[in-house]
Amino acid sequence: MKTLLRLSRLILPLFPVMALAVILGTLGFFTAISIPVLGILALFSSIPVEFLVLAGVLRGVLHYAEQYCNHFIAFTLLARIRSLVFEKLRSLGPAKLDGKQKGGLISLLTGDIELLELFYAHTVSPVCIAFLVSAGVIAFLWQFHWAFAAFALFSFALVGIFVPSFVQHFSVKSGQENREKFSQMNAFLLDCLRGLSQTILFGTGEKRLSMIKRKSEELSAVQKKMAANEGLSAALIEGSVLLCDILMLFVAIFLYKKNLVTFDSAVISVAALFSSFGPVVAVARLGSSLSKTIASGKRVLDLLDEKALVPAVKNGEKITDFTGAECENVTFGYDEEKILSGISLSFPKNRIIGIQGKSGSGKSTLLKLLMRFWDADSGSVKISGKLIQKINTADLRKTESYVTQETMLFHDTIENNLRIAKLDASREEIVAACKKASVHDFIQSLPNGYETKVSELGENFSGGERQRLGLARSFLHGSSFILLDEPTSNLDSFNEKIILESVKAEAKEKTVVLVSHRESTLKICDEIHKIENGRKC
Repeated sequence: MKTLLRLSRLILPLFPVMALAVILGTLGFFTAISIPVLGILALFSSIPVEFLVLAGVLRGVLHYAEQYCNHFIAFTLLARIRSLVFEKLRSLGPAKLDGKQKGGLISLLTGDIELLELFYAHTVSPVCIAFLVSAGVIAFLWQFHWAFAAFALFSFALVGIFVPSFVQHFSVKSGQENREKFSQMNAFLLDCLRGLSQTILFGTGEKRLSMIKRKSEELSAVQKKMAANEGLSAALIEGSVLLCDILMLFVAIFLYKKNLVTFDSAVISVAALFSSFGPVVAVARLGSSLSKTIASGKRVLDLLDEKALVPAVKNGEKITDFTGAECENVTFGYDEEKILSGISLSFPKNRIIGIQGKSGSGKSTLLKLLMRFWDADSGSVKISGKLIQKINTADLRKTESYVTQETMLFHDTIENNLRIAKLDASREEIVAACKKASVHDFIQSLPNGYETKVSELGENFSGGERQRLGLARSFLHGSSFILLDEPTSNLDSFNEKIILESVKAEAKEKTVVLVSHRESTLKICDEIHKIENGRKC
């Protein structure tokens, strides 16, 4: 209920449209109920047959309008929820997203959010419509005899409340388990696809297939359980409706024989009840399906409730002029693992500072602290003399450029992949940055040049080519503080020399932090600091 209430609050800005959907749906069902009632009245009076035709046409028009409103609400809210989720992911990353299964996030962004369409399009207004239609039918039957109204109340409660509640008791756990298993399957398949070449190389295909089969069987077992619940729900609903119809006949016969109602009143009352189960049946059938929606909604809301480990700063201090950076007695660790201990370093303006150390010594972590991907456990990190936690995040991102060991490329053109560093960059600026990164000639050799499409994750380029594109992004960004993490690890000596010369030329007006284990790479540095086991040597 808590999940459903929170999801319902998102409808408030669209309340007028929801109210219109409820009104149209209610009128539509009343029109549908009137068709058999008018048919019977036509037998006992002189009601024109045209009224029946008009009622049929109105039913179709009203139903279409109601569905249009409901789906307008659903798709508008799904777009809003996707926007909220992406905004949340941006605020959580990268500190809280490291270690999260990407396949699970993809499942949430696609499947879980998409399942919410059932709630917004087929749950909220149908529940309101069912209540209003049921109340209207009960009031209508009261005119003939209170027993008809009382039995209608019992019938609607049985079909619309008690049966779904009984089935829902068994479905909720299955729905949550289904979404979890589905998410795990997505994550595992994504890993398998990304590591397909390694699987073939080392001949572990059979083992992977057996694991896929096992996970598929686990998911299938949960889905079978849900299918059984859906079958039970359908049987109970249809059985309850049939039982209520039969009992209504006996009630009408009993009242007619006792001369408590006339024959035409009895027939009209029976016809009205028989044709009025549509709204409550529609709500009752949501029971088993709604369990998956509730589970999906809970997963989405849980993500939106997560607190960022490094909250963004919007109304903080600005960086008007970069004057350097420094770390003072910085200590940091992931969970229980200590990575850096008491590190103090200074990064003066217009200098190239080298950081050398073995793998796992904390070099890359230090750069991430300078980027404020994480906050130090103790000590301070300052940019232009200001604590990094007090600087506007947008200003910080403009001031700094960060080139990681693995460059992420998007499934787009090379030009658009580069332009993310500067959205308004001209082609001339892009070409100049690529020449500095020694990648322009390679791009020109491609059939479509800068318009060449990059495959998913940039797999149609080598590691060195991706790394040079990453450097070109950094040069294009035009920041004052450049952080380079093993920028030439995948390059040959010729391209390394060209790039290092470009880095040295850039450092005349900027500050560069160059992390590498290669002594040849660090030769361009003005000063070199060594880190070992998280400490400065």
